[in-house]
Amino acid sequence: MIESTPATRPLRISLAGRYVKILPLKAAQHGEALWDATRGKENDALWAYLFEGPFAERADFDVSLKSMEASEDPLYVAIVDNATGKATGRASYLRIEPKHRCIEVGAILYSPLLQRTRGATEAMYLMMRHAFEDLKNRRYEWKCNALNEPSRKAALRLGFTFEGIFRQHMIVKGQNRDTAWYSMLDTEWPRAKEAFEKWLAPENFTADGRQKQPLAALRRV
Repeated sequence: MIESTPATRPLRISLAGRYVKILPLKAAQHGEALWDATRGKENDALWAYLFEGPFAERADFDVSLKSMEASEDPLYVAIVDNATGKATGRASYLRIEPKHRCIEVGAILYSPLLQRTRGATEAMYLMMRHAFEDLKNRRYEWKCNALNEPSRKAALRLGFTFEGIFRQHMIVKGQNRDTAWYSMLDTEWPRAKEAFEKWLAPENFTADGRQKQPLAALRRV
């Protein structure tokens, strides 16, 4: 028999890491830094596959952020750099199904300050660890527009398994969205966790910040 006790719903708590921390998203606390890090035509591509944005005006950005702050599902978090104390990205738990012990990570916005950093990987590790170990989910999902190659590559790098394409799944910003589905199971988490922790360790990086072993290679060890 499968354990039928429901998973715990995620709450607005803090998760501490070596490079970043995960905090409840608050417009007043995180809005300024997120606006500065994501505004401007040069950052329009950040919003290409999101449901909202880009924003030409700060007021519209703030309205969107306040709506996210109040939301329960998705439940949004800010990703805060430990060195600067500033928010450099955000993400959310969504499609929260305690009965089936299933939860999704999504609505991910990484500013250029966060992209391709150790903190970027650590943020996903912290959220994943919380979902499996504290909330007791058995399935953790990642979904994205099938055209979003960076997101699809990220899912595989992080250890998710590709499950297929849901055709004509959504209409987003007036465009068709075929959705690529990925998942990780609780039985797969221990190996993924071990690889994450080895990758994030300071000794996995050279003095100039280059990784010694990639994350995928560590999962195969």
